[in-house]
Amino acid sequence: MKMLVTRSTIRYFMGMTLPDGLTTDRKQNGSAVAEELFLPNFCGMRVVFVVVVIAQLCAIVLSLAPMNVMIEARWYNLAMISLFSQWVALSCSGILCLARPYLIRFSNREVGLISYSLILLVIALVSEAAYWLIYHPDPYGGINAHWFFLFRNLLIGAIIAGLVLRYFYVQQQWRARVKTESQSRLQALQSRIRPHFLFNSMNTIASLTRIDPRQAEIAVENLADLFRVSLGDARASYSLKEEIELCRRYLEIEALRLGERLRLDWQLETLPMDAQVPPLLLQPLLENAVYHGIEGLTGGGTISICGERNGRYLLIKIQNPVPARQTPSHQKGNRLAMDNIRERLQAVYEKQGKLLIENNDAQYKVSIHFPYKKHDDEDPDRG
Repeated sequence: MKMLVTRSTIRYFMGMTLPDGLTTDRKQNGSAVAEELFLPNFCGMRVVFVVVVIAQLCAIVLSLAPMNVMIEARWYNLAMISLFSQWVALSCSGILCLARPYLIRFSNREVGLISYSLILLVIALVSEAAYWLIYHPDPYGGINAHWFFLFRNLLIGAIIAGLVLRYFYVQQQWRARVKTESQSRLQALQSRIRPHFLFNSMNTIASLTRIDPRQAEIAVENLADLFRVSLGDARASYSLKEEIELCRRYLEIEALRLGERLRLDWQLETLPMDAQVPPLLLQPLLENAVYHGIEGLTGGGTISICGERNGRYLLIKIQNPVPARQTPSHQKGNRLAMDNIRERLQAVYEKQGKLLIENNDAQYKVSIHFPYKKHDDEDPDRG
């Protein structure tokens, strides 16, 4: 046993390094990073559409507000107020889109003040242009008509801009709270390692200690990698290549115990290896295939892992033979494992992540469907 306690093994357990193929450089979403900018990305089409709709609704309300106005005048007021509102809305969206790279350097309080000031400045400039191009000369106004027009527009714009910015801030706070709760739940789901796998692995390592110390050391290192990912940060982002490498290390441990009974068929050549996935997305499925399938068959069987890309989505299928009859405890454990993985998919991908199960008397097939995202991908409407 002394031969197993090498310097590299100690480093693996202490978290100082990982073997080739598994790096420690992870994208930590929200850890040790400044607070997220509460303003949406005004360069995105969806956000601009929302702003245009809000501006038009405000124009409709303002045109309906006066009581003693003829219907023909209301239509004219609606047209003019709509034109003015859309000028302001689109100009503000353009300014905030251009200013976004600079706003991310400030706190949310400072961003709110800066963006509020920019919006009022845009309203003042558009009001000034509208007065001289459309309303001037005003036959019903006196010397103060110009200032009244400017003051009225600024007051209305200040109220609406304050409400809209407050809405964006509350929405961002709600989104952050939901994200935190989802990550906490994801961390709890990720940390559920089946005790039987740990016991079987330790027994296998103990049996190899005397007859093959080198192989036992490799098994210890592989086991350390699995535990490191399982107990790591659920917010970490892994590439599909790293996840597959982790699955291979897990199967190497199981192969020491099952020998030739465990056969593998990898068909993942068409998948993009740079796709970002949550940690331990595939490994629990393979563990499920081994425990509920191969382990219960006298002659063993083949686990097939195949995948394909369909546009913006990836599809990975894992298929394995199953015993003719399974004990109630195996069936319950299988159902709990699938529920665990399904919850993790929903926590990470929401409605875009799906898990489908096909089960018959001889074969058990699990399919996972999730969006293809790279390391630097982001929501174009959030930035």
